[in-house]
Amino acid sequence: MSFGGAVSAMITSLKNNKRKRVSAFDKLERFQKENSDKLYFNKSTNKKELEKIRLQTIRGNTNRFIKNSIAFLIIFSLLLYIAFVFVNS
Repeated sequence: MSFGGAVSAMITSLKNNKRKRVSAFDKLERFQKENSDKLYFNKSTNKKELEKIRLQTIRGNTNRFIKNSIAFLIIFSLLLYIAFVFVNS
């Protein structure tokens, strides 16, 4: 299947202009070299602060759950209303 000069020239051009691909291993090695610092956490909180943070997250989660439940119920009731209106008409 020879296509002629134009197609072979295009294939040669594509081969010559192909970019050099970096392997995943090279990327990983470079990332490990750049980020060789160890993580450090300063543990300077006391039990009262931890309890306060825990209560805030629990309160926030319950508020989010209530809001999501209300939104779900409103949407579900609207869909049921629309379904009954179209079925009965």
